[in-house]
Amino acid sequence: MEQIFFFIFAILAVVSAMAVVSFKNPVHSVISLLVCFIQMAALFVLLRSPFLAAVQIFVYVGAVLVLFLFVIMMLDIRKASMDRFVPGGHFWPVAILVVLIIEMVLIVSKSKISSIVVSSPIRLDGSVKEVGEALFSKYILPFEVVSFILLVALLGAIVLGRKELR
Repeated sequence: MEQIFFFIFAILAVVSAMAVVSFKNPVHSVISLLVCFIQMAALFVLLRSPFLAAVQIFVYVGAVLVLFLFVIMMLDIRKASMDRFVPGGHFWPVAILVVLIIEMVLIVSKSKISSIVVSSPIRLDGSVKEVGEALFSKYILPFEVVSFILLVALLGAIVLGRKELR
């Protein structure tokens, strides 16, 4: 029964994520992103990590999406234009997407991910203490790399968003 819900939430998350990038109206994209975040929170609950599910809902749905909606309303964007960002229409993004999906399927099918069996008798409950200990001990390098990438993205957004002075 749990696997059925997992696949339902996963499929809904993938479909809503594809809707985020395919809708031309930014408000519709934000609503699709909301659906995707809620599905991700449901997946966290199924994976027995209620803290991450709560963080997903409070931070991403409660703060980030509201920020996106404010920015969309402040800029008064009615419809985004893909022509400005992608020359040559929608062919290239779809072709790249198909190549990436094929590559991902090949990698997963040739890997031994499906044969991995968790033999640890320790059952993690996703508490704040466990997440904190894992982030600052075992996963400190990926945590710092992600922090650096987010900092670069923030600086890039500031540079792209600044107005030209004349």
